[in-house]
Amino acid sequence: MRYRDAGVDIDAASKAKSRIKQLARSTFNSRVLREVGAFGGFFSLQGLPRDAVLVSSVDGVGTKLKLAFALNRHDTVGADLVNHCINDIAVHGATPLFFLDYIASGKMHPKVVTDVVKGLAGACRKAGCALVGGETAEMPGFYPEDEYDLAGCIVGWVKRSRIIDGSTISPGDAILGLPSLGLHTNGYSLARKVLLEQENLPLTKPIPELGRTLGDELLAPHRCYWPVVEPLLRRGLLKGLVHITGGGITDNTPRILPAGARAEVQLGSWPVLPIYDLIARRGNVPPDDMLRTFNMGLGMLLIVSPLDLPKVTAALKKLHEKFWNIGRIIHGRPGVKYLPGK
Repeated sequence: MRYRDAGVDIDAASKAKSRIKQLARSTFNSRVLREVGAFGGFFSLQGLPRDAVLVSSVDGVGTKLKLAFALNRHDTVGADLVNHCINDIAVHGATPLFFLDYIASGKMHPKVVTDVVKGLAGACRKAGCALVGGETAEMPGFYPEDEYDLAGCIVGWVKRSRIIDGSTISPGDAILGLPSLGLHTNGYSLARKVLLEQENLPLTKPIPELGRTLGDELLAPHRCYWPVVEPLLRRGLLKGLVHITGGGITDNTPRILPAGARAEVQLGSWPVLPIYDLIARRGNVPPDDMLRTFNMGLGMLLIVSPLDLPKVTAALKKLHEKFWNIGRIIHGRPGVKYLPGK
């Protein structure tokens, strides 16, 4: 018996890794010291300030992958993963440096893996982040043959004196919301339960409320907010940022609020995307659950001093970035107080 007889095709893995090396190389810069393929990735920190602090984050794509499997479209989930991780460190003011990925599958399909890594590499290039390595694992009997899992880790840096941790947030600060492109990478278990299992909606036929197919809507990319927030961070105009992921506005906002500060959010102050109305209506999902599960059309919140608000709004308009003033910081215990919609 050979390894292939047990379900592991080393030749297929080698073919995939050869293409991965080419894609990863397209993200390299002068700080990358070794090719992909060593036991570890090498990245030089030479030239960073003496007070530089490394900031890291790790995440996965979650059950959004089920949509990629169903539609046999694998070129977007890699970008979803990279952008999610970039946003997670961006909220602390960190510039992305390098990224590593992990792809585990039941059966190695070189084209599928290549499509996934194309998404990873493309998102890394756009953010100036090097894809320095990763791991592919073929695990028959652990994953179905046509499924895989995807996770990644990012490392970035920020000056210690410029770390954004929310400690300067105080009552009176404004809360601005930046639009999401859809569910991003959170809430898919509930969305799939309602739309696919309960309602049995087709993925490939247009849905009038959405203006496109349900598959296109559910595979809409996770936005990278770094190009928008980086100029504002560089100018010291932000007191806090919130990446709206699993837990929604409700659970993510308190993560950056200091003692004595509470977020007051005005419902109805931003347009809720049609996909959320569809999920809520078809699934009879309570409003509190919607707010705690989905981003509801806001992927990033900016906490801004009233004194800096004119500069921030002017900068966002110059970038042609949509935004809404959705609330303010008030006195109280860290948390979110929702005001009824107007």
